[in-house]
Amino acid sequence: MASYNAISSEKLVRLIGTPKAPILIDVRDEDDFSAAPFLLPAAIRKSHTEIRQWAGDYRGHQAVVICQKGLKLSEGVAAFLRSEGAQAEVLEGGFETWQKAGLPLVPVSRLPGQCNRGGTLWVTRSRPKIDRIACPWLIRRFVDPKAVFLFVAPSEVEAVAHRFDATPFDVEGVFWSHRGELCSFDVMIEEFALAFPALQHLARIVRGADTDRPDLEPQAAGLLAISLGLSRMYADDLEQLEAGMLLYDALYRWARDASQEKHDWVSHGARK
Repeated sequence: MASYNAISSEKLVRLIGTPKAPILIDVRDEDDFSAAPFLLPAAIRKSHTEIRQWAGDYRGHQAVVICQKGLKLSEGVAAFLRSEGAQAEVLEGGFETWQKAGLPLVPVSRLPGQCNRGGTLWVTRSRPKIDRIACPWLIRRFVDPKAVFLFVAPSEVEAVAHRFDATPFDVEGVFWSHRGELCSFDVMIEEFALAFPALQHLARIVRGADTDRPDLEPQAAGLLAISLGLSRMYADDLEQLEAGMLLYDALYRWARDASQEKHDWVSHGARK
């Protein structure tokens, strides 16, 4: 019988990638994790043996706890979190059920190291337009919610990456950048194994806007126009990123739930 404080894989996968997604906490033991070194999208790793040290960090937050089978480890950790004021559930069937369902899993080998603020650290060129907003959105929604982004002078990206141990992206000659006809957003979706159909659709729109291929998707020209407008509205790159998060949240939900919906103006006035 499923726990009262549990969530199904089917329901959770609908929440991932949205602003209201719960915090996902993977507490599998080392043997289970070593046998399958993957994480649910946007999940973080925590040790159940140190629960007393970190449970309070999630007071007031919604969380889903993941262990191998959704039994003792996740039940115990979720109970600890609730005792500290979090709204915590367990994933029904745990990692094993999610994996058997063929749902997306991020390979840990692709994740950069964390910075001292607890998230991954990335660096790219200043004055972002499309890829350099789309990629941070993707990372924060599907890979690492605590990711930190540095926008620096183009000539200094490599040096900053080296000096501050940051991961460079969307610049020439680095791993996380354009490959052939693919833009950096495409590459991240592929490397992080984010096989969400809506992301694949969104990727074509981003690619069309970012590589001057408006023929790829009808929405590409609109994304380009809005992105250029945002770049004129904000002098601060981080402020522009925050505004862009809402833009890509909306585009993702459209691609997932509303791409077939049509809208036409119909007068609701009195008919004669």
